[in-house]
Amino acid sequence: MLEFFTDVPQNPFLLNAVLAAVLAAVAAGVVGSLVVVRRSTYLAGAVSHSVLAGLGLARLLERRFGVGWLTPMGGAALAAVCAALLLARSTARGGQRTDTVLSAVWTGGMALGVSFIALTPGYQDDLMSYLFGSVMLVSWGDLAWMLALDAAVLGTVFVCYNRFLAIAFNEELARLRGVDTARYEVVYQVLTALTVVLLVRTVGIVLAIALLTLPAAAAGMLTRRLDRMMAAAAGIGAAAGVLGLALSYSPGLPPGATIVELALVVYIAAAVARRRA
Repeated sequence: MLEFFTDVPQNPFLLNAVLAAVLAAVAAGVVGSLVVVRRSTYLAGAVSHSVLAGLGLARLLERRFGVGWLTPMGGAALAAVCAALLLARSTARGGQRTDTVLSAVWTGGMALGVSFIALTPGYQDDLMSYLFGSVMLVSWGDLAWMLALDAAVLGTVFVCYNRFLAIAFNEELARLRGVDTARYEVVYQVLTALTVVLLVRTVGIVLAIALLTLPAAAAGMLTRRLDRMMAAAAGIGAAAGVLGLALSYSPGLPPGATIVELALVVYIAAAVARRRA
C-alpha cells in the first residue's frame, strides 16, 4: 500500500485515478444520501444499467459514421438523463407499475448497449471495461467531465436542499405546503443519473449502485441529520476510493471491486456498532 502513495506523485495516471475516486465520492455521498433516505435504490440501478446504451451509441457513431463530438462520457450522460426523465414521467402519471418501468429501463438499456457495441467495427475492449470500471485509465478529459458534473450536482443540491429535505421525509406535507413535488422529483432523478455517470467511470456499471448506496447507508447509521449524512457519506466514499486504489495496486486486483469491498466493510462495521450501542 505504501508503494502506491510513493508512486502517485511520479505517475500521472495514478494521480488521475485518485482525483476521479474523490470526485465520484463527493457526488455519490450527497446524492446517495437522498437515494437511501428515499429508498429509491432500484432507480439508481435502472439508470446505471441504461448507461451502456449511451456508451455504445457514442462509439458506434464515431466508428461507423465519423461523429466525433459525442464522447463515451457524453453518451453515458445523455442516456442516463433520458432514462431518468422517462422514469420520472412514468411514475408521475401513475399509469404504470413502478417496478415494471424500472425493469424495462434496466434491461432495455443494457440490451441496446450490447447491440450498439456489436454493430461497431473493431474490438470494443475499452467500452466493455465500463462494466466493471477502469479508474486507472481516467484521462484529463474524463476528469473535466467529472468536475463539471460534480459542480452541477452540488450546486443543484445546495439550491434545492430544503425542498429535497421536505420531500424526502414527508412528500405529502410538502405538497400541501405548495412545493411542486413533481418538478423536484424530476430534478432529483436527473441528479441521480448524473451521479451514476460519475460512478460508472470509477467502479463500472455493475458496481455503481453499491458505491452510491453503501457509504450513504453507513453514514445514515452515524447521524440523523441529512446534511451531516451527506458529508459523512462523501468522506467514507473518498476514503474507500483512495484506500481501495492503494490496496489493489501492488497485487494487481480490480480497483473498482476493491473500493466497493471496502465500502461494504465500513457499512457492516457501522451496522454492528449501531446494534451494540
